[in-house]
Amino acid sequence: MLELAAEIGERLARGERFALATVTAVAGSAPRAPGASMIVDADGRVTGSVSGGCVEGAVYELCERVLTGTGVERGRFGIDDESAFAVGLGCGGEIDVFVQTADATRFAAAPFERARSGASSGLAVLVAGPGQLLGRVVVPGSADILRDADLAASGVRGLTAARIDAELDRRIRSGRSGLVRLDCEGDELAFFCESRLAPPRMLITGAVAFAEALSAAAALLGYRVTVCDPRPLFATPERFPAAHDVVAGWPVDLLSELDVDERTVVCVLGHDARSDIPFLAATLALPVAYVGALGSRRTHEERLRLLREAGVGDAELARLHSPIGLDLGAATPEETAVSILAEMIASRSGRDARPLSATTGPIHARPEHMAPAASGGA
Repeated sequence: MLELAAEIGERLARGERFALATVTAVAGSAPRAPGASMIVDADGRVTGSVSGGCVEGAVYELCERVLTGTGVERGRFGIDDESAFAVGLGCGGEIDVFVQTADATRFAAAPFERARSGASSGLAVLVAGPGQLLGRVVVPGSADILRDADLAASGVRGLTAARIDAELDRRIRSGRSGLVRLDCEGDELAFFCESRLAPPRMLITGAVAFAEALSAAAALLGYRVTVCDPRPLFATPERFPAAHDVVAGWPVDLLSELDVDERTVVCVLGHDARSDIPFLAATLALPVAYVGALGSRRTHEERLRLLREAGVGDAELARLHSPIGLDLGAATPEETAVSILAEMIASRSGRDARPLSATTGPIHARPEHMAPAASGGA
């Protein structure tokens, strides 16, 4: 849904009524991930895609049925081997699709406006449960929530509206889209949660050649990059065109001004202990995702000594990735950027960065379980 935030927001603002089809679960290989969406308006025009073309025709029929008044439709569609090959897959899979009517009375505009502006956003839709509640849109923490009276009227017992709101809010804040199942007395409730977090921040200190390469590569991965260096001659936007912000100042002073969180990554690439040590001491005390520092092993040992003198404990020092990056044999600034980003990804995913040829088991994280489907096929 949120991938079509601009289109949906514009239609809601114009008071239009349209059908919205959303992939809620995937099993095996499939062309698109959960959250992929397609709009069919009252004139039959299509925006977006749920399968890259494999099952669009069948989903279009469900959209037509919804627009003529059937309420909601659910379908499970198999992507056969031939269709999968046509969109670049080695084998087929299955997708669950939920189709509902959308208009300003059913959908709040706020989540789509936030997503459109690049801010964090999320919402949930009830895709399995009592018929009278199917398609209900929930925006945790807002006025658009399920209430205890709604649950009681639909026969749901043993589950409070407050618990639903808390569970959905937790999932949306995690940044992971997928199904959330809640057991109760009566029909099991399954919500499809979609979450879009604002771009994670990367803070780079040291306006050096390695920073130029890393800022360019990190921007391609979706990071909001800030480069900071106390030397105005070097900290200029012209030298770092891929960075969102270039700041000429002391990094430790900038840290107090930035909105950092558990997704923030920090890379210290300069070689000035006057700047680096106070900054690292402050950063290692924050719940950021990754802190790395460039330098030789000798520089690393000296850095640890200075940090200990500054009062940094062993637990905090254990979080420091130094010397920064994976051992890829990198030589150039560009290759070093790949080495750093590879270590960041491995750290984030909890992987040990071995070659895939030396590992067993799933290459990717396992997908969410498929939701019950009422109809459909391909």
